Order: sequence, then structure tokens, then C-alpha cells
Amino acid sequence: MSGSGVLGLAWPRRRDRAIATTNPDAVAAMERYCAGDGSAFRALYAIAAPRLFTFVLCLARDRPLAEELLQQTFLKLHQARASYVSGADPLPWPYTIAHRTCLDELRRRCRARKVVSGNHDERDELPATIKGDSETALPTYGEHTVDAVLRALDELPENLRTAVVLTKIQGNSIAEAAAILGATPTAVKLRAHRGYARLRELMRTREDDQ
Repeated sequence: MSGSGVLGLAWPRRRDRAIATTNPDAVAAMERYCAGDGSAFRALYAIAAPRLFTFVLCLARDRPLAEELLQQTFLKLHQARASYVSGADPLPWPYTIAHRTCLDELRRRCRARKVVSGNHDERDELPATIKGDSETALPTYGEHTVDAVLRALDELPENLRTAVVLTKIQGNSIAEAAAILGATPTAVKLRAHRGYARLRELMRTREDDQ
């Protein structure tokens, strides 16, 4: 396979060495998988899938769609695995694929919705919770609070929302989030700060209105 990867999803090379030892189990699983060990895929999936699903669910706001996007992400990862850089942390890569895949699908659906909307306003029903998927999925909050956070997140611009989800909700470091988004740590830190400040304002406003 060429260095460009499948669908432009080649392994990002700019920051791979800086985070090479972040997830040694994921590195070992990815290297075995790329070497032809089919069983290693299950290990890699077990490590990455819960966090990826929470990430995609926060962006897509629809559980069936998030499940579909997760499967698409791993399919694209499989197709582009030959471009993996040995020793690099493999987790930012599927995050990048998931982020791009999710945005492409949401934009496609938005265009389709505008075409078929006609005279009626058809809105997707929002999920009530993100429970049981990952220990990083806001485990200390009740359903009402999680739902309120998701609705407030939906009001943030996409770049701020993604930075908040990656850093404040999922606990990735600024460097890890920057590697996922292909941005500088300074830019991601600023987005996360602005997004979190705006999120708190929205939550306070909702509390005052109740």
C-alpha cells in the first residue's frame, strides 16, 4: 500500500514519536495485527472501541448512527493498516478517522435533510444517556445531568465541541488531542478552554431557567 493510505487516512507522522509509549498494550496489539495476527484485532478493539464510541456518540448524538460510524472507523483502520508507523501509539489514528467519518456523515445527512424537509420539521430524538459504554463516559453524573451536558454540547461550534469532548470529557491530554485533530497543542488548549467556558455558561443558564 502506498504511503498515502486508504481514503487519505495514512498514519499521521508529525507527532507519532512524541506519544509512542502512551499505550503500550495498544502498540503491541497494533503491531501484531499489522503482522497478520487476526486475533490481535480483538485486543485492539477492546482497548479502543469504548472510548471511540463515547467520542462519536457525543458528536453524532444518535446511538445507532454512532454504532455504524464506529464500525466504519475500524473498517477504514483495517484498510489503511499498512501505513502504520511501528512503535507509534495507534489510538490517535482511529480517533482521527472517527472524527472525519462522523463529520462527513453528519454533513451528508444535513444536506439530505434540507432537500427532503419540505413543509414539516423533522428532528432527531436526542439520546437520554451514555451509560454502560466506557468508564470515561461521564460515570459520576446522573441521566438528567448527562442529557443536559449533551444538549449544551450540541450548541457549541464543532471545533470547540470536539476539543471539549476529547479533553474535558474523555480525559485526553492536550498533546493527545492535538495529535488526533492535527492541530497545535496551543490551538487545542485554547479551543478546549473556550468551549468549556461556554459549556459552563450554557449549563448555568439552563439551571437558572428551571
